[in-house]
Amino acid sequence: MADEKKLDTQAPKENYFQPDKSDDMSPKPLNENPDYQAAGKLKDKVAIITGADSGIGAAVAIAFAKEGAKLALVDIENHKDAAEVKQRVKELNGSVLWFTGDVGDDDFVKEVVDKTVAEYGGIDILVNNAAEQLSKESITDISVEQLHRTFRTNIFSMFYFAKAALPYFNEGGTIINSTSVTAYQGNPSLLDYSSTKGAIVSFTRSLAQNTEFLDKKLRVNAVAPGPIWTPLIPATTGTTDKEKFGASVPMKRAGEAYELAPAYVYLASSDSSYVTGQVLHVNGGTVING
Repeated sequence: MADEKKLDTQAPKENYFQPDKSDDMSPKPLNENPDYQAAGKLKDKVAIITGADSGIGAAVAIAFAKEGAKLALVDIENHKDAAEVKQRVKELNGSVLWFTGDVGDDDFVKEVVDKTVAEYGGIDILVNNAAEQLSKESITDISVEQLHRTFRTNIFSMFYFAKAALPYFNEGGTIINSTSVTAYQGNPSLLDYSSTKGAIVSFTRSLAQNTEFLDKKLRVNAVAPGPIWTPLIPATTGTTDKEKFGASVPMKRAGEAYELAPAYVYLASSDSSYVTGQVLHVNGGTVING
């Protein structure tokens, strides 16, 4: 089994807003469902997953490893959480590349793609999941730096990865973009974040119809989570009460990251062979009609 390879392009401190750590949370977020039954749906498929150190990205990485995928995982800073995910993936799969850097940097994205292809020979799955948000009560409090940074991380990175990966996608590959319920409902204190998530929906639908991607039989879909208990929440909103955080949805609770992972497995596998340009809503019962 292949050893994990550390390919470290460390992002400078000023290039991101906040670290988010699972150990700082109570209760601790859950990235793995111990009752998950794998079926080899992604055996030997090569998957790039961004934002893989914690939260949704970590849960997807673990589920993909259980399904037999070869992984290239990307984070920006979170060393302890990343080490835990890395160790778990190695226990399950043993084949993982790890990249640390800024997905809003086109050169770094090209490095991730090039080194993934050099190691594995191609790409089957791209999960564009990395995101950041910073809650501000007034639009006047959103600096130009924050606005630019949020768009670079949340939506520009998806353009960069799709563009860089296109020549190396194996036929029948898939792209899965993480959007949000805020793309449909809005959020008054997350103006820039919600705007990027709306852009991701349009990007997903447009890319799914693009001739270059259709010619390679590539499918492009998205997942729109509702309130999910991840390190991003207390780190960026100040919300530390899990019950209060999830109280607004019909199920009256926040979701766990592992509850999203099967949606990504479905979209990454041949089970969804006739699904493209769509958004799956995993949000605790909120009706979106979008």
